[in-house]
Amino acid sequence: MGAASDLLANYQHVIEDITLTTGGDSVFDVRVNGELVFSKHESGRLAEDGEVLGIFRNIVGPDVLVFGK
Repeated sequence: MGAASDLLANYQHVIEDITLTTGGDSVFDVRVNGELVFSKHESGRLAEDGEVLGIFRNIVGPDVLVFGK
């Protein structure tokens, strides 16, 4: 799954919008509800599988359950 698919499958009930920004100069940014979750430009690398989801999970905290659970 991709970053957006992972996020929506697990946290669609708390996500108002997702923005994936791509472009030259190694740009690949993931923003959820306006907050930067991952930036390839800042980290200097692509996200590992599931990494963006893990970062978002830490942002929303343990009180927000996965969708459908």
